[in-house]
Parts: sequence; structure tokens; C-alpha cells
Amino acid sequence: MKHRLQECIQWLKSRGVAYGDCRYVSQEREHIHVTNRQTDNLARELDAGVGVRVLADGCWGFAATVDRSPSALIKTAAAALEIARASAITRGESVQLAEQEAYIDSYQSPCERDPFEVPLEDKQALLLGVTASLLQERRIKTAEASMSFFRTSKVFASTDGSLIDQQTIESGAGCHAVASDGRDSQTRSTGGTTRGEHATGGYEHVEALNLMARTEQIRDEAAALLKAKSCPAGKVTAILGGHVMAMQIHESCGHPSELDRVLGTEISLAGGSFLTIDQLGKRQYGSEQVNLTADATIPGGLGTFGYDDEGVPAQRVPLVERGIHVGYLTSRETARQLGQQSNGTMRADGWHNMPLIRMTNINLEPGEWELEDMVEDTSRGVFLDTISNVSIDDQRLNFQFSCECAREIKNGRLGQLYKNPLYTGITPRFWGACDAVCNRRHWKMFGVLSCGKGVPMQVMHLGHGAAPARFRDVEIGASR
Repeated sequence: MKHRLQECIQWLKSRGVAYGDCRYVSQEREHIHVTNRQTDNLARELDAGVGVRVLADGCWGFAATVDRSPSALIKTAAAALEIARASAITRGESVQLAEQEAYIDSYQSPCERDPFEVPLEDKQALLLGVTASLLQERRIKTAEASMSFFRTSKVFASTDGSLIDQQTIESGAGCHAVASDGRDSQTRSTGGTTRGEHATGGYEHVEALNLMARTEQIRDEAAALLKAKSCPAGKVTAILGGHVMAMQIHESCGHPSELDRVLGTEISLAGGSFLTIDQLGKRQYGSEQVNLTADATIPGGLGTFGYDDEGVPAQRVPLVERGIHVGYLTSRETARQLGQQSNGTMRADGWHNMPLIRMTNINLEPGEWELEDMVEDTSRGVFLDTISNVSIDDQRLNFQFSCECAREIKNGRLGQLYKNPLYTGITPRFWGACDAVCNRRHWKMFGVLSCGKGVPMQVMHLGHGAAPARFRDVEIGASR
């Protein structure tokens, strides 16, 4: 493929385009799902093709094909060029790109045990055993367990001279239990809205999750929630668990930091952002405890890679420093508008889509607290655990998040279980009330497989590193 893509690039150069790139993508996917001791979904797919992106006459053109023959690639490049030139008829400002060094390189994510080589019967046996264990509690009516694996191979070539091949392997698994007593139903899971715990790596990640050992807690808490009190309403001090923090970061920091949203070029799907350019470096996003980074280099993150889909190397960049908003997620096109270089966040969902600015691993940097000390230091409040539903406005300001469960904090101790908890806030005010973040010992990387953006919709994998954190004067209540 390298040779064929280079031939296509030479053809584009001969047509005098301002810029062009060719991107071959092959993705192998496997998904196994078990419900109540029965395998109800078993799928293995392979998808491959080439996308060609062209900048000509100040406009983008894009075309894609499953036919990887040399003649088909030239034909696809010609179609992309024709689209770019046709788009120039209604052009506003011409697209210009930030300068970018060319790279000839290879990248491969770490993998100790290839998940696609693990016998299918071994994977099914684990998932069947997990659901059987969950069903040992008679009030569990639905027990689910699943695994997903992804192998993605890419070759990228550009008129700038880059030629990059990379391969990543992602693995994950999780379980989900629904308890019912005929009057109420309650859910506990290992991943809430993320439906499992996924990471860049091989089957060793699934083994490290130790799902069987965690089923007892999941089933017991699901059943206990049936008799629990509803979460009380009012303003309290809240400690948000790691998964809750990860989703909070996703919705109220990751998305509004996407510079295409800020500039209004990606506004149709829950677009927009309150993090406007005129306030960059001045806006108080949160308290001094809040430090957020975008890091595409951290081991294990679903947003970890070697190069993005513009051939820009993976980077670690600050978004919020000591509570001040200092950076965005950028592309070559948007970075130039700030007088910067791209920080490498352009990625596409497959070969058949143009890349968009996407989150990498958006992380809340660790603080100094032990979780036990944080709880002990809280005289009255709640501990919120595992996001179950999210709602946030188009500017990423007003939000309401529901959780699977909460625990009362009273006199520095965890107490009774609460069901159906929710909390609400306004993003800068909420983050401004953060007064403590747990340390590296409690910090964990969380994976998201289903971040949607763009029209047509593109679904991206990404990560969030987080530890439990404490917030003052949080409005809480019950969702039902």
C-alpha cells in the first residue's frame, strides 16, 4: 500500500494541488455479548479502504474507495480534486494550513497477548461464567457481559513528504446487572455509560480486569439499591468517583476544547463552546486545583497513537493550568488561525470519512490527596459513583448527570447507599468549586468507545485519566 499511496500522491502533485493526503485504513473488530448465560451476539468484521483528501483553490475535496488498485486510487484522487474545485465556486475564506514537518516513521501500540489469537471458547467461557455468577442473586433479572477487540492498521502519505504506517490494538470487557423486585429496578455495572473498561493493549488488559472477582460486589449493590433511599435533594459537598470524573471531563472540558466547535465550523451536532478565543489565557475555567491536559502519548489510553490523520505526531498539551483555560484541540487548519502549529488531534472514523478534531486522552492531572483522607475531611456530603446518563447544553455550560448510586458521607465516613442520584451545575462554577483531587495512586485511565461527532456521524475511541475529586456546594437530587 505504501507504494500505491505514493503513486497517488505523485499524481496529485502533478496536478498542482496545494496539499493532498492518502490514508489507507484496515480495521478488524470482534464483539462478544452474553445475556443470562446465553451468547446473543458474536460478530467479527474486517473493513478496509482508502480515503483521499485534497486542498485545491482554497477548498477541501474528499473521496474514498474500497478498491485499492492503482487505477482506482488515481480515479478517487481525481474525484476529490474535482470536488475541491467545485467547492471553490461558493468559497468564503480560503483554507490555509499551518506548517508541518514531514515524517517517515512506523508506530505500533504495545500488545502482550493478541486478543484475536485467544480461543473464542475461552472468551465465551469467561463471559458465561460472569453472568452465571451475577445470577446467583435471585433479584438479578438481567445479567450481561461483553468483550470487544479492535485492530486498526493505517498507512498515511502526504504531498508534504510524510509516509507513516501504524497499528493499534484495543481490548476491553465489562458486565452489567439489573435487579428488580417487581416495583423498582436498579443497575450496577463495571462501566456505566461506557459499557465496560477498554484500553489500548492486548488480552492482558481483559485478564487484569478480573471480572469474575468483581461480580459479587456488582450483584450485591444492584440488589441493595432496591431497598435504598432515594438520593436527597439539596446543596452538599460531593466527592465524584473516577468514572464520574471521566465523563465530567469528557462533556465539560473535552468537547468545548475542540477548536472547530469554538470557530463554528462543527456546530450542527451538539456543537458550540463557551471557551471563546478572546478569553484564551484569561478565562477562569476552575479552581487552582484543576489542571487538565490532552495527552495522546500516555500508555493504555484509547486516545493514544503515534500520529494523527494529518501526519502530526502525538503530543501532550495543556488545556487548563491552575484553573485557567490555556489551550485547545487543534488541526493544521484551525491552529493556523491562532498562529500555532497543530497539536495532533485530527482523526477519522474509518477510511470513508474526512478527519475531524477529536479528543485524544483528556485528563485531570492527579492532586495530592488520599481518598481515605478526603472522605475523612468531609463532614457531610455524598460520594457519587458511575455515570448512567448525561445531559448538557450546546455551549457545554449547563449540565445534569445521573449516576448508578451514591453513598452518604457523614462525620468523615461512608454511610448508607442512595439510589437514583443526579447532580447539576454550570461548568465554570462547578469546576471553580473543586477543592481537592486524589493522587496518582487513585488515578486511572477510562476508555470511551462511543464519542459521536460530525454529520454524517463519526464515532471515535478516546480516553480520560481521572481520580476522585471533591466539589463544594453541588446541587444534587434524585432522577426518579
